[in-house]
Amino acid sequence: MSKFQLLLPKMGESVEEATIVNWLKNTGDKINIDDLVVEIATDKVDSEVPSDVSGVLIEKLCSVNDVVKVGQPLAVIETDQLIDSQLISKPIKKLKSSDDETKSFIIKAKEIIDTPIEYSSKKNYSPLVMNISKKEGIGLKELEKIKGSGKEGRVTKNDLIFYISEKKEGKVKVDDIEISNLSQKNSDNFYEMSRMERLISDHMINSQKESAHVHAFIEADITELWNWREINKNIFYKREGEKITFTPIFIMLVAQVLKEFPILNSSLEKYNVINKKNINIGMATALSDGNLIVPVVKNADQLSLIGLVKKVNDLANRSRLSKLEPDEVQDGTYTISNVGVFETLMGTPIINQPQVGILALGAIRKVPSVIETNHGDFIGVRKKIILSHSFDHRIVNGAMGGMFIKKIKDLIENWDSNFPI
Repeated sequence: MSKFQLLLPKMGESVEEATIVNWLKNTGDKINIDDLVVEIATDKVDSEVPSDVSGVLIEKLCSVNDVVKVGQPLAVIETDQLIDSQLISKPIKKLKSSDDETKSFIIKAKEIIDTPIEYSSKKNYSPLVMNISKKEGIGLKELEKIKGSGKEGRVTKNDLIFYISEKKEGKVKVDDIEISNLSQKNSDNFYEMSRMERLISDHMINSQKESAHVHAFIEADITELWNWREINKNIFYKREGEKITFTPIFIMLVAQVLKEFPILNSSLEKYNVINKKNINIGMATALSDGNLIVPVVKNADQLSLIGLVKKVNDLANRSRLSKLEPDEVQDGTYTISNVGVFETLMGTPIINQPQVGILALGAIRKVPSVIETNHGDFIGVRKKIILSHSFDHRIVNGAMGGMFIKKIKDLIENWDSNFPI
């Protein structure tokens, strides 16, 4: 028999840790190669960890809500396979009995993971929680007043971050009351925000504090583009097996305009402007629970419209099924959000940090419009859309922000009705 440590795999350059969300296998369960063993969540996306070997799960080394770093062991699998030495982080000496061998292996593996540090209080805190506490100036006495949501009331990273956020907003008084993230007031209905809701909340608040938001609006006549899509959508579906929506079309247009206005494809770190060489466009996607996620179309300017349609549909479908990889929601340089799918005329989207701009697409409406011709003006029914552009006024001035969406408007209104599919 061999003992195999299931490690938390690397999930992208900027992802260093993950939270255990749910165990998909129980101790004693038989596991095949590529079976999904445990669900994890990063600050970007949820995913599952598969097994590299077949065998029996003999020990879980982490509990739900534990924060584990990349490369740390999650579980122990007993297998008959000859395991590559690279898959085992540390060899275990054989003992007199199989039970002793298993216990020794588990003890050694647990020494590697994020073991709680015990202080002079009755509660245990992980090194991660203690490090965050020190950075925020939270002493042990104050830390003890936070009610944890982890196993046996353990304070998790999310509990601490939520408490810090509440404290900064003046919603808690440490000296007067016992802190509880699940406190209930009289008969008011309440619920605790989900992990995703907390992350979105913090991200939006931080963006408002970081960037000087300015909003510009422009209305575009989308009639020609609408008619082109109506003519070609069934042809495209029969040929490619894909539905063509307006999202990939707008991504194509935005990618084209970003080349002309590279300042919108940049980020700002203090007083340093970083112009991004790749055009990676995020597309805000609504999930079934009402939350949003922003998968990223990498190198959007290098894809044809057919390629964009397939990429957008794939990312959108896997977003709703929680099947995105962590790398697929990272490294965006500009974002678009189609608020029109909810019949919203326009919006004032919040910039997705560390980007400097975001475009919201409003609902497409039939409206009476003045049509100018060489023979005079007349009133006709046209299809119109309002584009809402939010940009960071620290680096993008009003003229630049306005010219950017004016260029997109021009491309929409001068759409080639013979554009090839």
